[in-house]
Amino acid sequence: MPEELDSQGRVIHRGPYPELTWPAIIVGWFLGSIITLSIGYAVLTLGFSIEGSELAAILGWGILRGVMRRTSIVENNINQTIASAVNGASAGMMFSIPALFILADQNPEQYGTLTEFSKVLMVLACITGGILGLAFIIPLRRQMIDFNRLPFPGGIATAAILKSPGAGLRKAALLLSGVVVSGAFYAIMIVTVGDHAQAHLGQRWGLPSYLNITFFLSLMTVGVGFLSGRGGMVFAYGGFICYFVLAPLLGWFGGPEVREMIHPVAASQVSVDAPSDVELESADADVPDTLRLELFRPTGIGMLIGAAIGGIVAAFPLVRSAIRSMQQSARDKRTGGAGAADEMPIRLLYAVMVFGAIALMAIAYQSASEMALWRAALMALLGTLWIWIAGVIVSESLGRTNWSPMSGMTLIAVTILILVSSGMSSTATIISSVMVGAAICVAISQAGDMMLDLKAGYLVGASPRKQQIGQFLATWLGPILIIMLIFVLHDTRVLGSEKLPAPQGAALASMINGLIDDQAPTWRYAAGAGLGALLAFSGLGGVGVMIGLGFYMPFDIVLTYALGCLGRIAVEKTKGVGFAEDVGIPIAAGLIVGEALVGLGNAGYAAFWGSGG
Repeated sequence: MPEELDSQGRVIHRGPYPELTWPAIIVGWFLGSIITLSIGYAVLTLGFSIEGSELAAILGWGILRGVMRRTSIVENNINQTIASAVNGASAGMMFSIPALFILADQNPEQYGTLTEFSKVLMVLACITGGILGLAFIIPLRRQMIDFNRLPFPGGIATAAILKSPGAGLRKAALLLSGVVVSGAFYAIMIVTVGDHAQAHLGQRWGLPSYLNITFFLSLMTVGVGFLSGRGGMVFAYGGFICYFVLAPLLGWFGGPEVREMIHPVAASQVSVDAPSDVELESADADVPDTLRLELFRPTGIGMLIGAAIGGIVAAFPLVRSAIRSMQQSARDKRTGGAGAADEMPIRLLYAVMVFGAIALMAIAYQSASEMALWRAALMALLGTLWIWIAGVIVSESLGRTNWSPMSGMTLIAVTILILVSSGMSSTATIISSVMVGAAICVAISQAGDMMLDLKAGYLVGASPRKQQIGQFLATWLGPILIIMLIFVLHDTRVLGSEKLPAPQGAALASMINGLIDDQAPTWRYAAGAGLGALLAFSGLGGVGVMIGLGFYMPFDIVLTYALGCLGRIAVEKTKGVGFAEDVGIPIAAGLIVGEALVGLGNAGYAAFWGSGG
């Protein structure tokens, strides 16, 4: 029987649209690899992650429609589901594993062997965590999407791209232009002034150093700020509060210790030996870093923890809803009720949960020679329970606000694990806790990403079951890519350095160091935790987490990020929201990918050829 052709000579296919196909799977793996490496690099610079779904949907149309001439919306939906699932490891692992490298560099005599952890076990732990996160969150799809009708703004944006194949092609071209511009700019920066260039405008203008008007010359940072838009200004507010409000107030009303941080020049002038002009200028220039490290960063860590704990208490009713939803899914499967065919079998998911918990116990047991079986079992049990609770809370937060309190959840998880494993040596305690903590972090990330992708699929008429299968097919790739990336970047740039601050890993390292050595700045953590909890109960979503990150992050990055946010606000006001979404967002995404790929290429060159890049 001859093939039926349309007016343009293309073959007309009858029957269901292609969905879970090998082209979608392979393109998803390919795009997911690029997005994972790019966003993983960005996480180590900026301290927070962005979803890869929209990026994958735009690039998916560029390949599936532009190159392969495939037009199925639901097929591209599978591509973006798989690609964003690969990227789920970027935040999960970058928030946790760098802490081991940072601790080893800070105290090589005590923690020098932390970087000798088993790479294979770490990857297996993260893959296991990802699978557990999916198994726990999938039964909640109907509750969150069908019944509660949570908006999931990221899912709505992804669905809009999926529904516009032609617009997707144009956006892919704009994204590639952003890649070229950002990559060229960063390459010039590396050659001329280095890979972490700053503009210290405050000093040129003669302003007090504690105001810290320093910009990070990075188009990637501007691009992330543009993607965040008005909501991202909350993150910038944290930094502005630190240096433009608290620092002047502390200089006027603080005690002697704090006043010395603010005015080291004045303190040095009363010494017997008069300091030189160079010494005075150096002391003055160190004020912002001293303030951040000694005061603002501990307070920011406390805010992350307090906001996460407050979120758990506020979200307790969600846990009850989650239990009812899982029970309903089991009843639907037994009785053939509505929606039973849309989901993966609930008994299969229960089996995955049990075997995943057993695998997590085995990994914890193998992570340290001193590990007792009962301790490994307790770590796995608490870790599995936390995966479920935190996955529900993060998914709910993403569904309502598009913000994720994952960093606070990770800090709490590792704290609990350290307390459980505290009977071993400090090295064994830290490695086993961070390994299981990384698994938990990846699980939380995968849970949130799954619900966002299911929302996009719901809006384009996709099959939830096929999306769920696609997500499971992608959990193995991200951890392999990220563990390689971590080692290459540490060898060439050093995690926790000015070039690659790894803010979340540094926060975790600081907290671990305080717990192990019992030298944590307790009152600063407590003050921050109180503020974070108040913000969590304010009903303003992820405000506590974002302001806490603003306290914690180097202000040059915060200030540059704010330029991107303000740019989005200005474009929406002058050109309209449609222009910002159709033109601005693809270009901003390209700025992220371009700088990240050049940075990775430079790091790879240095790693394999032993050059500075």
